[in-house]
Amino acid sequence: MQLIILDRDGVINHDSDDYIKSPEEWTPIPGSLEAIARLNQAGYRVIVATNQSGVARGLFSFDDLNAIHEKMHNAVAEAGGNIEAIFFCPHAPTENCACRKPRPGLLHDIATRLGTSLNNVSMVGDSLRDLQAAIASGARPVLVLTGKGKKTLATMEGFEDVPVYENLAAAVDDLLSVA
Repeated sequence: MQLIILDRDGVINHDSDDYIKSPEEWTPIPGSLEAIARLNQAGYRVIVATNQSGVARGLFSFDDLNAIHEKMHNAVAEAGGNIEAIFFCPHAPTENCACRKPRPGLLHDIATRLGTSLNNVSMVGDSLRDLQAAIASGARPVLVLTGKGKKTLATMEGFEDVPVYENLAAAVDDLLSVA
């Protein structure tokens, strides 16, 4: 079974500069849930790796975050898919933790818990810090233009070899066409 790692906000669901603070604010990007289901059907284990500094900022609680993730799990299941696990960093940028992307700690945790290497594992994100974390962990960075992706594309000096897709569905189409 193959592995793929997805960022959450801006890849699976619409992002907000004001943070996604409740299940009501979590809305999937069209095609993303079906793309996850297609990955599962092709034998992929889907893992989410997401920074959630809104917890440390006091914008939402762990209970709120769990409710958001429950809604996401249910929505993916309704589309015929499954997210095996969600790894998240609840820390603020000022806490200087090892798990906040662009640092690779979250991705290293995934590799350790799953007992696998991240070599040739795609990490799909919409921000420069997603790409940086992927590279630092040995994963293969993939950029989508949803969320902050278009802004990220304009600042990708040194990342010209990173594949870029309109959205998660397009990235999955390409990934599955060569698999």
